[in-house]
Amino acid sequence: MEKLWKEEQKDGFRLIRNEGGKCLGLSDGSRVKLITVDGLAFKDFLGTGELAPYEDWRLDARERAEDLAARLPIEDIAGLMLYSAHQRIPADGMNGPFSATYGGKSFEESQAEPWELTDQQKKFLTEDKVRHVLITELKDIETAVKWNNRLQALAENTGFGIPVNDSSDPRHGADSGAEYKGITGEPISKWANGIGLTASFNPQEVLEFGKIASREYRALGIATALSPQIDLSTEPRWMRFADTFGEHTRLAVEMTKAYCDGFQTTEGSADGWGEESVNTMVKHFPGGGPCEGGRDAHYAYGKYAVYPGGNFEEHLRPFSEGAFALEGGTQSASAVMPYYTISYGQDKENGENVGNSFSRYLIGNLLREQLGYDGVVCTDWGITHNTGKTEEEFAGKCWGVEELTIEERHLKALEAGVDQFGGNNDIKPVLEAYRMGCEKYGEEAMRKRFERSAVRLLKNIFRTGLFENPYLELQKSLDTVGNPEFVKKGFDSQLHSVVLLKNRNQALPLKEKVKVYIPDRHIRPYRNFISILTDDSVVTPPGKKAAAKWFEVVETAEEADAAICFIESPISVGYSPEDRAAGGNGYLPVTLQYRPYTAKKAREESLAGGDPLEDFTNRSYFGKTNTAANEEDLDLVIRTKEQMKGKPVIVSVTVKNPLVFRELEPHADAILVEFGVSPDAVLEVITGKYEPTGLLPLQMPADMDTVEEQDEDRAFDMRVYIDSEGHAYDFAYGMNYSGVISDERTKEYGRK
Repeated sequence: MEKLWKEEQKDGFRLIRNEGGKCLGLSDGSRVKLITVDGLAFKDFLGTGELAPYEDWRLDARERAEDLAARLPIEDIAGLMLYSAHQRIPADGMNGPFSATYGGKSFEESQAEPWELTDQQKKFLTEDKVRHVLITELKDIETAVKWNNRLQALAENTGFGIPVNDSSDPRHGADSGAEYKGITGEPISKWANGIGLTASFNPQEVLEFGKIASREYRALGIATALSPQIDLSTEPRWMRFADTFGEHTRLAVEMTKAYCDGFQTTEGSADGWGEESVNTMVKHFPGGGPCEGGRDAHYAYGKYAVYPGGNFEEHLRPFSEGAFALEGGTQSASAVMPYYTISYGQDKENGENVGNSFSRYLIGNLLREQLGYDGVVCTDWGITHNTGKTEEEFAGKCWGVEELTIEERHLKALEAGVDQFGGNNDIKPVLEAYRMGCEKYGEEAMRKRFERSAVRLLKNIFRTGLFENPYLELQKSLDTVGNPEFVKKGFDSQLHSVVLLKNRNQALPLKEKVKVYIPDRHIRPYRNFISILTDDSVVTPPGKKAAAKWFEVVETAEEADAAICFIESPISVGYSPEDRAAGGNGYLPVTLQYRPYTAKKAREESLAGGDPLEDFTNRSYFGKTNTAANEEDLDLVIRTKEQMKGKPVIVSVTVKNPLVFRELEPHADAILVEFGVSPDAVLEVITGKYEPTGLLPLQMPADMDTVEEQDEDRAFDMRVYIDSEGHAYDFAYGMNYSGVISDERTKEYGRK
């Protein structure tokens, strides 16, 4: 029969184009040969000269996955169940959480190219059979492309030729230095973050973001997004509030659908899946928002989610009505990540209070059976690891099963219905869990259980076309990532997310070229995301440098026509090792105000408690005082107002959580809030180049008493702040330069 394919040589790989069919990529010197069937080319991964179902790209993903899963030894399935720890490309040093070696040496000593594989990456790919890798920082696009191609070539020439499914935490935010994402070298388009996207009140913008971000991801070799974060942020003190779509359920559902459809859909594909698709891993089931007192479950002191308002089911709706009911052909988000939290008192069958991924009721019954979800369930990172020696230590997060061994934790998660273990490169505990499972249930039952997970995991690799061609062409990636059209749309989304709260006497817009004073900030030490105490610091706002494009920036208030104070919402942590060492329980209020706050309205008995490191169960902070690390942001505004002697003071607040504006608002002539955008976006609003359209995607509390009185699991149950102009800082409030915005968005979603 006539050969219906042609071959092209690329940089490091061959591209085989099938007429009317899939393009195949094979690394130079690959052990994998081609076979021709019906004139079309296929990869002969098994080396038999015969076409196995999993090698046949004409079949659907499930059929191929079932065929391959049945062939795989348990060791290979166990490898599929692993999701690597965070990988920096290139690795950073030989010590610390992101360290690695090149030929036994540090990257600097080895003189390796940045795209070479580390010793550890080679090991976990070949020995531990890892096929899911989490990428954080990338040096640049060239490094991303060449590293991807080396990684995929090694996978192609190992075992059954299963390609690597690389993933990323969100990397498109204008403040992508947060958490583990690193400040990437690729000139990727920069968009508003989760709560910032919500400030547009426009799901179509989120759909557009998904379409663009997925193309950039695939051009970097990334086929899975560890996003979106669809928790309902009903607890205003939660440190992950800013990454969510907010607390308005219907809007969060619509945003979730748009995000997942945008990322997962390949246009023109019959089922929506294809080489432009990126799997979405929605998080965090069953909703991580209602953490008691706002304390986050990355730490032992924040392990409990509570439901004083009896509102557990509401937190499921972004999953059941959003992620699992998409408008596009892919139909459902391909993966789910449960949160670290113990959803306290919610196991209606067994009465267990364990981390969500260990709960047979929450995963096996609720998610799998009641909600009918058959996609991948991947744990959050490090839940099988051992905990630290103190409550605040950033270590393993095996909440509720601390007494079990690492291997027993793996088995318990598998029994619950989990498929994959985030942050685990080591195959040994999974194999030991399999052995224990065989003793408990029999080898036949355990083999079937592992195959079910393998099918789910392999489907996501087949559906995104990685088995056919996981390789990247450098020029195509350079043309895609950060191209001008994408960058402009991202910047537009930043503009749409900026909210004007106050504009007394039309202080804004400022005329260009006027003299502007921008003071520095002072921040006291506090414990950061990985629980390390930061240094006392004086910070020059990034907006000061950016403002030189628009204004004459001067060094004193006396010289200035106007002042711009760039500040941040209050920074605080709800636990103090110093308090514990002094005989207290360690717990403090998370404060949303700048001045010292004493919790006179807090619960005298916590709703949940108990930890192996504690000899008490009451985590109450009643009567205790905490002060924001950036209290001096408030002093800065007050001092600047005094120094300006009646000249306008504009305050731009980077909002990571709702805040008590009562202290701040009277000292500002104009107030803008933004949720992690570039200084240029704020300055375009300040100058009037862009008239603000953003609406508050949250409530601003009247005081801390209303924060204490609200239920962690209920939305919109705070008294909101009313400013000196008579404006209530409620959900869907915002101003343009003509006054308070009233449009279709406020009618559709506004508070009645």
